[in-house]
Amino acid sequence: MRIGLLTDGGYPYATGESRLWCDRLVRGLPQHEFDLFALSRSADQERQGWVRLPDRVGRVRTAPMWTHEENTRLPRRTEGLTGRLATGLGRSYGRRDRRRFTAHVTALVGAVCAGAETEPQSGGADAVPASGRFTDGLYGLAELARDSGGLHDALRSEASVRIVQSACRAPGTGRTVHSATVPDYLAFVAGLERALRPLSLDWYEEDSLGAVDLCHAASGGTAALPGLLAKRFFGVPLLVTEHGVPLRAHYLAAPEAPLGAPVRAMLANFHGLLAAEVYRQAAIVTPGNTHVRRWQERFGADRNKLRTVYPGMEAERFGDVGEGDDAGGPGTLVWIGRIEPAKDLIALLHAFAEVRRAEPDARLRIFGAPVPGTEGETYLTHCRALAVQLFPDEATDAHTVGDNPVTFEEIGGPEVPDLAEAYAAGGVVVPSSVVEGFPISLVEAMFCGRATVSTDVGAVVEVVGGTGLVVPPRNPRALADACVALLRDPERRARLGAAARARALELFTVEQNLAAFRGIYLDLAGHAPARWATPVDPRDPAGPPRPFATPPEAHVLGALPPGPDAVTAPAGATRVPSWAIGAEGVCAGARGAGGGDA
Repeated sequence: MRIGLLTDGGYPYATGESRLWCDRLVRGLPQHEFDLFALSRSADQERQGWVRLPDRVGRVRTAPMWTHEENTRLPRRTEGLTGRLATGLGRSYGRRDRRRFTAHVTALVGAVCAGAETEPQSGGADAVPASGRFTDGLYGLAELARDSGGLHDALRSEASVRIVQSACRAPGTGRTVHSATVPDYLAFVAGLERALRPLSLDWYEEDSLGAVDLCHAASGGTAALPGLLAKRFFGVPLLVTEHGVPLRAHYLAAPEAPLGAPVRAMLANFHGLLAAEVYRQAAIVTPGNTHVRRWQERFGADRNKLRTVYPGMEAERFGDVGEGDDAGGPGTLVWIGRIEPAKDLIALLHAFAEVRRAEPDARLRIFGAPVPGTEGETYLTHCRALAVQLFPDEATDAHTVGDNPVTFEEIGGPEVPDLAEAYAAGGVVVPSSVVEGFPISLVEAMFCGRATVSTDVGAVVEVVGGTGLVVPPRNPRALADACVALLRDPERRARLGAAARARALELFTVEQNLAAFRGIYLDLAGHAPARWATPVDPRDPAGPPRPFATPPEAHVLGALPPGPDAVTAPAGATRVPSWAIGAEGVCAGARGAGGGDA
């Protein structure tokens, strides 16, 4: 099969989401060919280049989603609805295309402003649900972009702003949307144009997305838009994999964005309607865990289409630690991850203060670093200051140097050269996040055979099962009590660690992930109807042959011996079965049976 792998801000770029998973998928299924269709999120991501691609990757099509007038804050002024709306390729819409554009944008924006419900005053029993108007507008704009060459400037035009204004003021809109002002209209139009940029790509041709057997989107949202259009234009089946929840990310990011409440509400409605359409059109949706699955079901995903496939992780790198006899530092707690506010190291430090009161010799080793240029750097500084405040340097006597029981370290030094050694440094691993999707550090600790104390967020309970302790988030007292219980019971630590490693090897390896997608690909290929790269005319001998288009009897040379009850045909007549005679007489295959083409 030829798979069209759709990514947004990830593979094949060296940085981004799902990069490792996509690379393992492509390398682990050598029987399939992959074409990559990648959207990039920033100039910095493109400057860092691609990972090395395997030979089975055929074409790579990329499109930057950040280059078009990113510094423009106001929509370009045009002559309004009666003027000419410019497209992204410098062409102009004619009168017919202007009407099409206006109708489609009005449908899409009206659905977004109305939310997921039917407008009560839009026609009574004949009212069209918001989801139906949204899809009509979305696919209408896609067809217009395909016919006319782009939507960039048209979506940022004054005409679009006027449509948004009318939709926000329409009867039946919510109070938040109804309160939108001109700056809100401009901000929403800019956000809508960015979200719909994939509609204007040149990927929707017979020799591009039309040539693949299956589109596999590595996430929902923007990455799946090309897959929706490939199904719309060419009938290519769509498979969607989500290890996180893009909708959840939009909701969490919205309060921190410099946008008003009406803009956040409209963008949330847009992404919700888009997610519902993606789930509706996908042949199969593969959530990475039950936490993601619940979100998908909340936004309309059919349970019969959902197949949970856990992300595959490399277990070999942790084999020496997991199978070794070293139980780690018996009184040492370990935290490993990217340092940022969502990891809640503040609560962990306060919990460790309680642990020290019960176990004075306990130590806490924090391995990790923040992403440069992010708020994680400030957060790390705050955590260091809190550690100094809570745990002043301790010395055994007046002649020795004090030692803080909390250390902040980076992996790669002489004492901890790699990740596996970091997990081996402690007897208990303590993930303390308040926000989490699939807990990668927890799975790595399980591969290493370590007992864990985790907070109940995201997919933690599903991943750990009964092989570790789970406490509520933002509860230092509960976290401290669970850590003390394991520090005081080495036999229990050993039992939980062994059970955790066995569970991880059964559920979370690369091999089980590849086996799942190998079966899904074959399942989709077996149920998908045969497609042809070009329309086939049965009267055109140059076209590709259709299986079973010509019955085998038509290829029998010579006359068949007549049966006992057969009627003798007149001399010179061609023997042709009745089923072989079409609207224009004898079919081509039957003519060939007389000695011509056969």
